[in-house]
Amino acid sequence: MRPSATNPPRRTVLRALALAPLAPAFTGRGRPAAQGLRPAPACRPTSEETEGPFFKPRSPQRASLLEPGVQGTRLVLTGVVLSAACRPVAGALLDFWQADAGGHYDTAGFRLRGHQYTDGAGRYRLETVVPGLYPGRTRHIHVKVQAPGRSVLTTQLYFPHQARNALDPLFERALLIRQREESWGRRGTFDFVL
Repeated sequence: MRPSATNPPRRTVLRALALAPLAPAFTGRGRPAAQGLRPAPACRPTSEETEGPFFKPRSPQRASLLEPGVQGTRLVLTGVVLSAACRPVAGALLDFWQADAGGHYDTAGFRLRGHQYTDGAGRYRLETVVPGLYPGRTRHIHVKVQAPGRSVLTTQLYFPHQARNALDPLFERALLIRQREESWGRRGTFDFVL
C-alpha cells in the first residue's frame, strides 16, 4: 500500500507520536492552552508570632545594627517584602530587635535595634550579628513589618540547624532564615509576605 494524504508512512506517524509530548497545545490565538496546568499558588502570608517583652518603640532608622562594642558572628540578612499577590511592597517599614551574642537584650538603649524601609523593589538589607541563646528560647530575631497604610505584622525569624529549635514552643519552620557561611560571617535571606 502506498502512502497517501489520508494514510501517511509509518515512520511519519511514529515520529509525530514521539514528538507529541514536546509540542505545546495552542489556543486559537497562538498561546499555549492551560490543559491540566494550575495557576501558581498565591504567596503565603508570613506567620505572626508574639512580640515578646523586649520591644521598644521609636528605634533609630538604620540598616546596620553594628556599632562599637557589638560582638558576635556577623550576619547580613536580605530579602523582599511582598503582597499576598506576590508583588513587591515599596516603602514597607521593618523594625528589628534582638539579643546580643550573649543572649541579652538592651532595655536601656537601642543596641541591636533599628528600623528601615524597603526600596522601590520591596528589598531590604540588614547588617547585624547572630543573636545568642536567650533562656528558654532558640536563636531568633524579632521584626515588625508594615506596608504603607496597612496593619503591622509582628513575627520572629529563626536559624536552621539549631538544637534548641525542637525545644522552643514558639519555633515555626516557615520562619527559618535561609543562610550560608561566608569567610566574614553568615549571609541570610528571608522574604516577608503581608
